[in-house]
Amino acid sequence: MKKGLGFWDVFCIAAGAMISSGIFVLPGLAFSLVGPAMIVSYLMAGILALIGVFSVIELATAMPKAGGDYYFLTRSLGPLVGTVSGLLSWFALSLKTAFAIFGLAEVVFLLSNGQVPLFVTAAPVTFFFVFLNIKGTEAAAQFEVVLVFALLLLMGGYFVLGVPNIQISHFRPFIAENGGFRAIISTAGFVFVSFGGLLKTATIAEEVRNPRRNIPAGFIAATVVITVLYALLLTVTVGVLPANELEGSFSPIADTARIFAGPMGYIAITLAAVLAFITTANAGIMSASRYPLALGRDNLLPPVVAKVTSQGSPVVAIVLTGVLILASLLLDIEKLVKVASAVVISSYILSAAAVLVMRKSKLTNYRPTFRVPFYPWLPLFGIICFSFLIFDMGMAAVEISLGLVILGVLIYFFYGRKRSNMDYALLHLAEGILNRNLSTDSLEKELYEIIHDRDEMVHDAFDEILKTAAALDLDPGSTPESLLDTIAQSLERELPLSKEEIRNKFKERAVQGSCVVTPFVAIPHIIVEGTGLFKILLVRSREGILFETDTSVKAFFVIVGSRDMRNLHLKALAAIAHIVQHPEFENRWATAKNEDQLKDILLLSERVRMQ
Repeated sequence: MKKGLGFWDVFCIAAGAMISSGIFVLPGLAFSLVGPAMIVSYLMAGILALIGVFSVIELATAMPKAGGDYYFLTRSLGPLVGTVSGLLSWFALSLKTAFAIFGLAEVVFLLSNGQVPLFVTAAPVTFFFVFLNIKGTEAAAQFEVVLVFALLLLMGGYFVLGVPNIQISHFRPFIAENGGFRAIISTAGFVFVSFGGLLKTATIAEEVRNPRRNIPAGFIAATVVITVLYALLLTVTVGVLPANELEGSFSPIADTARIFAGPMGYIAITLAAVLAFITTANAGIMSASRYPLALGRDNLLPPVVAKVTSQGSPVVAIVLTGVLILASLLLDIEKLVKVASAVVISSYILSAAAVLVMRKSKLTNYRPTFRVPFYPWLPLFGIICFSFLIFDMGMAAVEISLGLVILGVLIYFFYGRKRSNMDYALLHLAEGILNRNLSTDSLEKELYEIIHDRDEMVHDAFDEILKTAAALDLDPGSTPESLLDTIAQSLERELPLSKEEIRNKFKERAVQGSCVVTPFVAIPHIIVEGTGLFKILLVRSREGILFETDTSVKAFFVIVGSRDMRNLHLKALAAIAHIVQHPEFENRWATAKNEDQLKDILLLSERVRMQ
């Protein structure tokens, strides 16, 4: 898909997916549960969202593909989990989008004094955003940037004008009489849907320019900014609006603005709410539609769902998402919020588990450019906290979520399993535990293509030679002499020299100086007669070969070239020197499963390509 989204696009899509009903509608319902302490619940939800999104960022930078968490989970935990998670996430994000459209329809309903039914507004709004997204992601993203900046400006004005009107007495008692710390946690789970759009923004990762930088920067900035913004806005709302008016209100921010800024303030915040609902609906449809697109690509849904227009828009997936959103509008709002929150939280749990599996599987080509800090403790902490939040939300949300899980399982077993034969990281992890060959190289190859595309690599002459180079694994117990025999035997087939002549040339070169460049790496190299001749041979000794320097070398880069290729020879030496300095090189070299993966380590190396 077309890479047209930069940092501000990612930030605004993520922020726009969060600022909506979560702040313009939910505070009244949250206040009725725990009182002014709902501010703590929002902060707690934001901190947990940041912990969860660290895992999403790691996976998204390693695999920036359409489908976001669905794609990660399929490649880490398998197609069954991926199918269930993809359908759950599609449903949850569609619910969140429906929640935003419900908020917009509620505004129109109130302004018309109840004359315009909710569905009369919701249907054309849904159709409009379906059409806008079919026109193309860049158009929808540009629309999102303008709206989000306008929204942040209005929200900033709300805070600045509202602070002088705060009454401290409104914060007493801080926790409702029927509340307590347990109620604060429970409410954090209830309002977690306010941060749900953040997770789902990963679905457009394939369309982000320079995902190495823009995905981490955009996601973290959006999480921090929106969490702080929520806390500031809620402080003003609680401090200005009397408790009896705030409790249960569907327009708490607008009601507060009316008190300290009069009718004009009410109109301005109502406009802000409209903008917020619009940004969430736009970003929601954009992100949600990437789930059926990814499922269709993997043949877990009919391939027609993955159909993309010449502008890069998944038209069938967008239309299906629009239909699902319209159907969701018929649900009870409180149940809608709880189900959406439960599914979003489940996605965070699975994303954290995916990071644990991907790291433990030791896949050579799993190369995230952002890594979860304090691994593995932070992902494990997130899994525990998120599991507790779901448990605390009540059985209604859990039962509906289980129903969706069963639906996903049935779709996989009756459709997807017959059409998809996918390699995934959990198989690679199980291989190490069971000592059995369960996986293939298809996931490594897929990750290779993803990283090549992510980094927009243009291969140089050294890379082109590597593509056809031989790679060998030495037998256990190899010595310097047996290494030399193996090298000579391999090169004899490619050089106009006998095995003995090749051995002698390497021995003569060894007299001039050691080929060992680090305790792990050696670069044996010789000059041969002829023109236009240049060869590289990769050799690995898992046990290491002991040289005179008492150094146990495990990586050998054997270089053979004619005198007229001296310039390429020097470039190859420089490239190898750069590659072996990478902090993960030795671990990748030691854990690569086969010769092809040894070559991938070099071909995907982070170095300056010399054209």
